[in-house]
Amino acid sequence: MFFWVWTIVALAMLGMPGEPGEPPTPQRITTTTAPASPATPNAPNSPNSPNAPNAPGSPMSPATPAIVAEPQVPSGRFTTAVEVKPILTATKGSWVAVREYDGKDLVYVTQILSWRCGLAGMSLSINGGTPEIWDMPPCLDNTATPNAITPDAVIYRSYPLGSVQSVTVGVTYDDLTTDSATFQRAQVLLP
Repeated sequence: MFFWVWTIVALAMLGMPGEPGEPPTPQRITTTTAPASPATPNAPNSPNSPNAPNAPGSPMSPATPAIVAEPQVPSGRFTTAVEVKPILTATKGSWVAVREYDGKDLVYVTQILSWRCGLAGMSLSINGGTPEIWDMPPCLDNTATPNAITPDAVIYRSYPLGSVQSVTVGVTYDDLTTDSATFQRAQVLLP
């Protein structure tokens, strides 16, 4: 009994969330941007020159966010790459769907969004075009179902009817590994 009391006190002092025996809540990915360098005239080979590569330890450009890998501690809540990567790998053929509806092509990514809490990001490219970042809904970390899709979540994008011939999806897991797949219209067209 004495040991148990001191264990609880020690956990409280360490800042461990939750009750004893409950897994800690995983932290979400944070992105940061470096402050812009001061605008000063630079010599062509100066470290602050726009043409010079970033020196080790020098700040990134303000437009480049730094993504930090999350700890990969399985929680049973499917909020880390270690938990969702096997699922998304096994269901890769269902990552996207194309539906003709109301005179438009609708491209759905519901399967990926259903496991988004283990992702750091997702991009979509139509017909080999430039990949576009898909803003994923936030994880519902304080609920029993953190990956649930709420009614206000955007689960598809619309394009002119018949224009979507191929879809390339790229995912970045929260351990910073990546995966991608390309689908032809006939493979993912819903009846």
